[in-house]
Amino acid sequence: MRAAQVQEFGGPEVLTPVNLPDPAPGPGEVLIDVAYADTIFVETQIRSGWGRDYFPVTPPYVPGGGVSGAVTALGPDVPGEWLGRRVVSFVAGSYASRAVASTDALTAVPDDLDLLPAAALVHDGVTAAGVLELTAVAPGDRVLILGASGGMGTLLVQLARSRGARVVAAARGPEKQALVRELGAHATIDPTPADWPEQARAALGGAADVVLDGVGGQLGTAAFPLAADGGRFSAHGAPSGGFATLDTGEADRRGIKLFGISDVQFGPADLSRLTTYALGEAAEGRLRPVVGGVFPLGRADEAHAVIEGRGVVGKVVLEV
Repeated sequence: MRAAQVQEFGGPEVLTPVNLPDPAPGPGEVLIDVAYADTIFVETQIRSGWGRDYFPVTPPYVPGGGVSGAVTALGPDVPGEWLGRRVVSFVAGSYASRAVASTDALTAVPDDLDLLPAAALVHDGVTAAGVLELTAVAPGDRVLILGASGGMGTLLVQLARSRGARVVAAARGPEKQALVRELGAHATIDPTPADWPEQARAALGGAADVVLDGVGGQLGTAAFPLAADGGRFSAHGAPSGGFATLDTGEADRRGIKLFGISDVQFGPADLSRLTTYALGEAAEGRLRPVVGGVFPLGRADEAHAVIEGRGVVGKVVLEV
């Protein structure tokens, strides 16, 4: 099979096309002919050597963890109804033309949804829906979203708006701000100027009942004072190079509930439920995955370079 493999830790250039033996499904598994492979920012960080305490991979390895495609072979004891089904799945090493997945990890793609947007929802749709559940966003809540123009941020904007929240979206530059307004943000702010927290506070009308931090680092840390007493703060992103540093003592004093990356590591039942929900919302036209770039598998290095350079609005997907 064709694949893209990280040969050593380093820049995007270490991600090179290779041919590997075809995988074979074992008991309870299926073989998927991959149509599209999902990409997320953390895969570029892992490739660079960051976060080895969290992601203990050793080169050479095939990155990625989510695919859309069709089931073409069944392992022992797998019901025949799966053969030929269009599915999405979490897999180990998705930058490849074929992947093996447990039937427990499969979700059927609705007939009215193409495989490209389905792939864009494998990770981000699940995490976005899960974050909104964890933080219990409700009608009338004031929600501040950092990294609102990214693959998951664009979904958070739509889902928070659909829950009846007032959405203030942080996005850099007029193009990205225009997009998130189109997706439902009530107000936008550019987090580049030093006074962006004051602008955000004005747009929020005082404070945020919920802060959804998909960026981390200094930006996430600077957003913490914007959380209202008794509010919720989800620090689930680290594309800036690290998660936000939050004062847990102050959070306790002010009654702010903190959520981190460990809170969005869902078990199989929740993964299946959240994936089904995200795909269904997209199939019904209520959720729009924003795919800003589609790269052939053989140009996975270029895809990583674009992701790192933040040169694409929305999601980057590999076409296999």
